[in-house]
Amino acid sequence: MKLPMFTVDAFTAKAFHGNPAAVCLLENKLDEDMHQKIAREMNLSETAFIRKLHPTDNFTQSSCFGLRWFTPATEVPLCGHATLASAAVLFYKIKNVNSTLTFVTLSGELTARRAQDGIILDLPLYPTHPQDFHEVDDLIKTAIGDTLVQDIRYSPDTRKLLVRLSDTYKRSFLENLKVNTQNLLQVENTGKVKGLILTLKGEPGGQSQAFDFYSRYFAPWVGVAEDPVTGSAHAVLSSYWSQQLGKKDMHAFQCSCRGGELEISLRPDGRVDIRGGTAIVLEGTLTA
Repeated sequence: MKLPMFTVDAFTAKAFHGNPAAVCLLENKLDEDMHQKIAREMNLSETAFIRKLHPTDNFTQSSCFGLRWFTPATEVPLCGHATLASAAVLFYKIKNVNSTLTFVTLSGELTARRAQDGIILDLPLYPTHPQDFHEVDDLIKTAIGDTLVQDIRYSPDTRKLLVRLSDTYKRSFLENLKVNTQNLLQVENTGKVKGLILTLKGEPGGQSQAFDFYSRYFAPWVGVAEDPVTGSAHAVLSSYWSQQLGKKDMHAFQCSCRGGELEISLRPDGRVDIRGGTAIVLEGTLTA
């Protein structure tokens, strides 16, 4: 078995920044257990598998494909950066002729369309609800100790917990914050939380580029201690910060050690457009 494989850095224009995803093109049906074995072998936060939906489809001419995402530990229902990476492979390496691609996924149909300076993803927009602090007190204190918290929200659709840090903190605090993910699985094992978002209100531009909000994302429950740049988390963050800031168009930065930028536009139909750049850094063949 030989499969075309690519590694793509997403939500960045520079190699070795953003969030790397593996992308695998499937000409034929793959044994179910091989998806997880390949994802474990690639050992990135996500490996995306693009498949043809009909025997007559081809990766250059067709505009609709199946798409699945796997961490090294499990399949996940939504992954923004690996969707961006998949579209980049089809647009830039396979030379797909279409301006818009549709992916059939566990989260429904997602589209990716060419833009002048990147690719725009159409993602669901997930609302958040106030979360009682006492119910998640142990989780938050295990993760960030006595760090001051301004707001806590929960997204039931994604099972992500959003923790907004105090506005007294600056970007550098979030960047340098030591987050303990090792013990989170013991503290939260009910299945309610599958991801922890830490977020912070942005700062005026000054001499540096202005961002509306910052974030970091942790998902040890699905085998990812910290994800460098996370599209699915921004499907939650976009809803929250739009309400907080009274804005539909926002510029976000995920301040992991690799870092990544996202341009966000809330749509009238209740979804969100997230634009990002990509850098294809590796191309090869998986032999098994």
